[in-house]
Amino acid sequence: MTAMTAASTEDFRRARPKRRRLGGLRHGAAGPLFIAPFMVLFLLLFLTPLGYAAYLSLFQNRLVGGNTFVGLDNYLTALKDPLLREGVLRVAAFFAIQVPVMMLLALLFALALDSGLLRLARVIRLGIFVPYAVPSVVATLMWGYLYGPDFGPFAQLGRKIGLSAPDFLSDGWMLGSLANVVTWEFVGYNMIILYAALRTIPQELYEAAAMDGAGAWRIAWSVKLPALRPALLLTLLFSVIGSFQLFNEPKLLQTIAPDVIDSSYTANLYAFSLAFTGQQVNYAAAVSFLLGLVIVIFSYAVLLTANRRRAS
Repeated sequence: MTAMTAASTEDFRRARPKRRRLGGLRHGAAGPLFIAPFMVLFLLLFLTPLGYAAYLSLFQNRLVGGNTFVGLDNYLTALKDPLLREGVLRVAAFFAIQVPVMMLLALLFALALDSGLLRLARVIRLGIFVPYAVPSVVATLMWGYLYGPDFGPFAQLGRKIGLSAPDFLSDGWMLGSLANVVTWEFVGYNMIILYAALRTIPQELYEAAAMDGAGAWRIAWSVKLPALRPALLLTLLFSVIGSFQLFNEPKLLQTIAPDVIDSSYTANLYAFSLAFTGQQVNYAAAVSFLLGLVIVIFSYAVLLTANRRRAS
């Protein structure tokens, strides 16, 4: 009886590591199962359309011969296209005007909220963030009404006081009007990112700076801004991508000011017009890929500049 018990105990001890190993294998296999739904959706909704667009960009639908393989001819044509070049340069000018203003406002709001000197800080924070919750279509239609030269409140107020209000939908004002709409939409989004980064700064740094005699402005300049560099870089990269993909705002304002915003006003709008108005799907795919390349180049330039400044 004792011998049987000892044998059973020895067998149990030998079996325990095996079960642990099996359990470890099952635990290791659980990770891929959790990410499998994301990978499937990523493949179906991103990589597959991207690959199909790359395939389309290598062909051209001709009257004689039908859908013909042309290699990189669409890309070479797009590189020489003056309409695409003008659209990219216009978006670059938009980026140079809008992004610094938006980033400065977001930074100021984040610093003000983090200072603890504002009353009703939660209400103010929510009020700044609310425009981001408004869909871009609704925001553009709202601002289009405000910009209106006939029934817009700015124009009506100008006529009442005997002054001519600026034509915000004219060629000279349109880029600034678009920048104002996008800034109104995304200041709160960038402010939340910067504010969240500020809340992660250890309190000990503020106490050490105060013990050294630093005031509020000195702490903001020497402690908070250096700690915000990763968050500022992140918001700047988001702004690069969003600026060069500008579409909703000019597309909706095009119905109000068709003489100012044409089908090639931005590069993204130009690709859309080529595909769905001009039925040039293959050429539009090549234009879209070149636009993506421009975004990658600008994003890399931003990262390279930031890394060089950090190293110096």
